[in-house]
Amino acid sequence: MHFLPEEIDEYIVDHSQGEPDLLARLNRETNQKIMQPRMLSGHYQGRVLSLLSKIKMPETILEIGTYTGYSALCLAEGLTATGRLHTIDVNEEFFDFQKKYFEASEYSGRIIQHLGDATEIIPNIEENFDLVFIDADKPNYPRYFELIIEKMNSGGMILSDNVLWSGKVVEKLKKDDESTAALLEYNRLLNEDDRVETVILPIRDGLTLTRVK
Repeated sequence: MHFLPEEIDEYIVDHSQGEPDLLARLNRETNQKIMQPRMLSGHYQGRVLSLLSKIKMPETILEIGTYTGYSALCLAEGLTATGRLHTIDVNEEFFDFQKKYFEASEYSGRIIQHLGDATEIIPNIEENFDLVFIDADKPNYPRYFELIIEKMNSGGMILSDNVLWSGKVVEKLKKDDESTAALLEYNRLLNEDDRVETVILPIRDGLTLTRVK
């Protein structure tokens, strides 16, 4: 969902950094071959992720929700020379697609793919994180926060996607709408937890920027 007028949105994209060639190819192939291509971070949000990662210069990144690998490659652009990115996805159908693009990138060997339930995988990754990107199943967002907060380095950054959920967060909550209920709880949690400081950016479907104290 776009919260800005279309012409303003287009102007913003046109006057932001261009999409790298490898990511443009990934973008096209995702739209041609993969169901629900709207799940892709895409050109503009990808450049936002890249720039935030470059500002942070993380040694370790965790991504929860790989999809076809676009956002992982954007985040990897900010890694230190010895940095690593762990990315987790539950859908095995995307694994080889992701791997193809990871291996074609300059970050081959530094992006570690994990397949399975993130709530089970995260506790077994024996590293702390400088940067985390959450873009997976919405009902588990509060649980993901609980799992990562103690594994964050001081000054670390947590990025959370889809936190405005097509505007549903300000509408009357519908019965059995588990995703919206979880996002409302997650947004409240980030706003009230004194271990972090948080702002919500109205980028695409809402991107939260959280700094760990």
